[in-house]
Amino acid sequence: MCGRFTQFHSAEAIAEAFEVDVEDLPPRYNIAPSQPIAAIVQRLDEPRKLLWLRWGLIPSWAKDPAIGYKLINARSETAFEKPSFRYAFKHRRCLIPTDGFYEWQRLEGSKKQPFFIGLKDSSPFAFAGLWERWESKEGDIVETCTILTTEANDLVSPIHDRMPVILHPKDYDLWLDPKFTRSDRLQALLVPYPSEFMVSHPVGTKVNSPKNDSPECLQPSILA
Repeated sequence: MCGRFTQFHSAEAIAEAFEVDVEDLPPRYNIAPSQPIAAIVQRLDEPRKLLWLRWGLIPSWAKDPAIGYKLINARSETAFEKPSFRYAFKHRRCLIPTDGFYEWQRLEGSKKQPFFIGLKDSSPFAFAGLWERWESKEGDIVETCTILTTEANDLVSPIHDRMPVILHPKDYDLWLDPKFTRSDRLQALLVPYPSEFMVSHPVGTKVNSPKNDSPECLQPSILA
């Protein structure tokens, strides 16, 4: 799964990496579900753009928006057919820029060691995401998203059995294209990222609380 991640590269770096206009992007070191996150979308016959979406997808047909708290992740193996995700999988895919994500490894007893996981070259990259528009009875529009997950690669598997789907830059255009709807071709992109291009290190327990949002969340630390 993916329950915490970072977005701390500069607006200029994100604009260059994803070929999108970015006016302002404050650094964030501990993004948690239900918070707004920067995501890149492409609507029909429009250029790609960066939007702020709430993390936790609310399907357009949902009666209770609280369902979003349960839909922060979508399994890539089944998202194309699940009622909560299948419309978004076909028509509303997005890129979620990031520098890395956190995962917790179970230790003896009740302890869990947090890890930060990113790319070896420290460059920004993108999770595969889905997004939706939900309208309340009062007419308020809420735009939300979820992060697709897949089986863990060799680097992540000792920590957790799932990981977010990391897309290769060469696949960004296809993933964003709202006119492309072949689920088999899209699913072929949703595989574990090669572990040889990734790194991880243990971090301290500051990341356990979403109230902590500073570079200190990334500091190496091993639980005693």
